[in-house]
Amino acid sequence: MSLQFQQKSITLAPGRRIYFASDFHLGVPTAAASREREKRIVAWLDSIRHDAQTIFLVGDIFDFWFEYHRAIPKGFVRLLGKLAELADEGIELIIFTGNHDMWMSGYLTEELGAPIYRNPVSFTVRSPSGEKKLLVGHGDGLGPGDDTYKFLKRVFENSFFQGLFRIVHPDVGMWIASEWSKRSRLANVNKGEERFLGADNEWLFQYCREVEASLPHDFYIFGHRHLVLDMHVSARSRYINLGEWVTQQHYAVFDGNELQLRRFEPAAG
Repeated sequence: MSLQFQQKSITLAPGRRIYFASDFHLGVPTAAASREREKRIVAWLDSIRHDAQTIFLVGDIFDFWFEYHRAIPKGFVRLLGKLAELADEGIELIIFTGNHDMWMSGYLTEELGAPIYRNPVSFTVRSPSGEKKLLVGHGDGLGPGDDTYKFLKRVFENSFFQGLFRIVHPDVGMWIASEWSKRSRLANVNKGEERFLGADNEWLFQYCREVEASLPHDFYIFGHRHLVLDMHVSARSRYINLGEWVTQQHYAVFDGNELQLRRFEPAAG
């Protein structure tokens, strides 16, 4: 297992916070349900803007995303507009691709100034409370097992394969994507929920243990698993899984010292 992570640093100003959310899966299970979820996400972003310095979107923002040279998927204007508004206010946005939106290219970086990462990144956060190390990533293809997906991911990430897809007319490409999305876990939430498999069988937790043995971090923050998890990797470190927003609406907030998982509850009325 490669343990060479890109290293980044954040200097957190007094009174400011870092926020993390993952797996919005906008686009499923229906257009109407997705739009209501998008409105909740926008409300959440409005609720944190008063003290947010950095917002991490940790993959699978969209259930499908592909950037043609002059076209992107229709929709999501409420979220994209809100992110542009926050970026214009000086809030830093950091985006990770997931297994559903790995075909992001440069569009969101150009429009929002947000870097896009495809693999876990090690962040050193410096604040008045001291210094903490965070390993952040979506989580797909990490840890033991899942060899079929790991092979498919290498294919889908291949620039030649993406170039072939780009030849397809956007109307056809988006239709293919829509049909594919109908088979995803969160498009079929009534067919069974995700369940915790136990520490020895949670492959992302095992991945964190392997990393911790040689490159210790204080927090390991991932999505993808569709479960809200907070587990001790060692006496000094925790594995946080952010869950998803189709049924859960959880996020994490970090003040430079403590990291908390919270559920967003929209204001009544």
